[in-house]
Amino acid sequence: MTRIGLFICCFLGVSHLLAQNYNNRTIESSRHWLDLDYVGDGHIGHRLDIHLPSVVKEKYPTVICIYGSAWFSNNMKSAAYRRGIGQYLLSNGFAVVTINHRSSRDDVFPAQIHDVKAAIRFIRGNGDVFSIDTNFIGVTGWSSGGHLSAFAGTTNDISHHSIDEQEIDLEGNLGDFTGFGSHVDAVVDWFGPTDFLIMDDCGSSFSHNGAESPESSLVGGEIQAHKARCLLADPATYANSTNPPFLIFHGDADPLVPHCQSEHLHAKLQAAGAKSELLIIEDGKHGPGVMIDAHFQKMVDFFNSSRD
Repeated sequence: MTRIGLFICCFLGVSHLLAQNYNNRTIESSRHWLDLDYVGDGHIGHRLDIHLPSVVKEKYPTVICIYGSAWFSNNMKSAAYRRGIGQYLLSNGFAVVTINHRSSRDDVFPAQIHDVKAAIRFIRGNGDVFSIDTNFIGVTGWSSGGHLSAFAGTTNDISHHSIDEQEIDLEGNLGDFTGFGSHVDAVVDWFGPTDFLIMDDCGSSFSHNGAESPESSLVGGEIQAHKARCLLADPATYANSTNPPFLIFHGDADPLVPHCQSEHLHAKLQAAGAKSELLIIEDGKHGPGVMIDAHFQKMVDFFNSSRD
């Protein structure tokens, strides 16, 4: 097996553990809709699930959950629901929307954030159909899902950006609900990568500068040779005072995504005048020690306070 193959197996193995081991119960939803095609093109990366809490209400505040897979998977939405994040939110009164997105093997960035924003627009455009309170839509995710969650938050109401004559379309035009907003109201980022260019410099068990690394695969070439692309893919590039509130978790012993990544994002958000809270967890790794009940409860409290 190649080095990158070993990394992928390790990364997806961690994601599987996140999906299976952080909560020993499964909360059944009162109603659910599975495998909805939020774009309408039949792609497996364009499907989402909606789960409503057992307490029946007219409408529910909603959180979109994005799995971590190093951007290599287009079909792991169930991992964000069955254990951990989704279960805690559902049991605390939030509608839970888990989404697939295209992998970096399907298409390079910004395809992934186009998918996320298309899913948000789909949910907002169908609020009455699915009992969604469109006055509050939060987003959360771990690892690469944390990156996409943070990106959705910092690019609220920003459609285009350019660096060194390279321009990026941040919104896309996927699906039938382009007339609806893709903004989110709060973000919980679990150890997401942000500044790809410094990952090897500030500590990692794996070289992210290599041509086959997750980050290089995402931007379509070795990251150090494509610095403008990396900056365009960095959520912190778009930090501004109108960003929604952020809560960021990261372990100081994370072997895959060094905690400097969350420190970088947090610093940029604060410097821009946005509200951000960063928790660096002593001895926390890439999930273990970080995604635990106490922190899940803090996530729930944060989303509830962000609704006030």
